[in-house]
Amino acid sequence: MTVLSLESSPARTAPLRWLLWAVLAAAAAAPWFAGPFVQHLAVLTCLNVLIVNGLALIARCGQLSLGHAAFVAVGAYGSVLAGRHLGLGFLPAALVGIVSTALVALALGAVILRLKGVYFVLVTFAFGELLRLILLDGASWSGGANGIAGIEPASLAGLVFDSRARFYGLALAVALGSVALLGALARRPFGHAIDAVAENPALAESTGLSVRRIQLCAFVGGCALAAAGGALQARYVGYVSPESFNASISIGFIIMLVIGGRRSVWGGLVGAMVLTPLPELFRGAVQTQHIFYGAALILILRFLPAGLAGLPGPWQARRGKESQ
Repeated sequence: MTVLSLESSPARTAPLRWLLWAVLAAAAAAPWFAGPFVQHLAVLTCLNVLIVNGLALIARCGQLSLGHAAFVAVGAYGSVLAGRHLGLGFLPAALVGIVSTALVALALGAVILRLKGVYFVLVTFAFGELLRLILLDGASWSGGANGIAGIEPASLAGLVFDSRARFYGLALAVALGSVALLGALARRPFGHAIDAVAENPALAESTGLSVRRIQLCAFVGGCALAAAGGALQARYVGYVSPESFNASISIGFIIMLVIGGRRSVWGGLVGAMVLTPLPELFRGAVQTQHIFYGAALILILRFLPAGLAGLPGPWQARRGKESQ
């Protein structure tokens, strides 16, 4: 009986898998046939997927950053300033922002990755606030509290992404690319090494893995993804300011990751799809919005510790037991 149930399991789960793919494909195509507001939410969702996937890469290695928005800011400001002062196009300017962020993350990570748990979280929070104050004080180059306005839209190979529909195509491609990157990484030896470090750093070190190097690579890679999201966000919104990257934004990214699923490749996608449009549903309850977020977070942690992306797991396990 056990052999039969194991052999039939893939056939039983195949319809569910195809159904999920069909729902995702329909959700991805729907904004092109909807109004400007839906397209705007879809673009923001894709940008959040990219940024939260960067946070997921860091969290997968056993750390949690409370200053993730700061690296989004470095990528956004770096790409905008490179475009304005160096005369670079969108893609070279975005690469400048990403490389600048990676260097900052490399220097910071080399120091703070020695910390564990709440100490790491507090230091990343302090870094985020420090960067925000630097941007506020640097009025001569950052615009200070007024920020930088009038940012030109993104353009690639002569195609200008100056409409919501066009930019949605670009944002969707990048977001799906980040999900594919995490999926490919999870199947590689380096991805297995990341999981080993997260589970038991001492045991991973005893097997010959360099825990510090793996954590540093994951931290730099996650921050680089955040920087890419910041570069795209600056071109889409056409405006950046220090208050666009405060601590509450970082907390929002963490909530998306936890609700979507911290250890799942699909966690960032699911969390961003659920939480990005959610404020619009509670537009009339701005004062109680955080209460809804807190209640949702508590319920997810209590009943779905693997997040919404882990929902098919218990369902498949229950179907497997019923078939035995």
